[in-house]
Amino acid sequence: MDRPDPGTAPAQAVDQPAWDQGWLRQARHLPSPNFGPRPAAACIDLVVVHSISLPPGEFGTGAVQQLFTNQLDWDAHPYYQGIRGIEVSSHFFITRAGEIWQFVDCDARAWHAGASRWRGRERCNDDSIGIELEGLEGLRFEPAQYAALNGLCEAIAQRYPIGFLAGHEHIAPGRKQDPGPGFDWPALARLLASHAATAAWQLPTTTADTPK
Repeated sequence: MDRPDPGTAPAQAVDQPAWDQGWLRQARHLPSPNFGPRPAAACIDLVVVHSISLPPGEFGTGAVQQLFTNQLDWDAHPYYQGIRGIEVSSHFFITRAGEIWQFVDCDARAWHAGASRWRGRERCNDDSIGIELEGLEGLRFEPAQYAALNGLCEAIAQRYPIGFLAGHEHIAPGRKQDPGPGFDWPALARLLASHAATAAWQLPTTTADTPK
């Protein structure tokens, strides 16, 4: 057997950084045209949790991905007539199986929050990262989604100075109800508290109840 050259160092495994600019490497990337620049002075310190399914209550259809990339067939389902022509996006989408999709560079402004206000600031799209969970208001979410959300939040904390996390229902009360009463806020709080990077994040004070 040939001896290794003593002057040659063995190959070392090199850890890939979690991020490529504002794109999370572990996510499936499907770029959306629905985004814009953030204000120059924006401080990205908020994560907003949403829920979505298309058609409502149907999972794994691919329609959410189509919506965020302006590819949805508006005539494919009667529900779509009410949202025909809408142009929206989110930075991330987590499927029922816990798969993470990314549509918008987190350094850019996705179109997920609409008219909104949180921590004393308007227009939450300007300085937040939006995460959509595949689901429906009132329904429970899957353990795989909480696990993926937990890991995603930890990764986001590596790159952005997040201090707050809220639901769409909190930043746009009366206008939006997602992620809804089926979302287990205490469970998420426990998960976030287990990581130094997310333990200090502030969650809404009206999220103490576990879904029934």
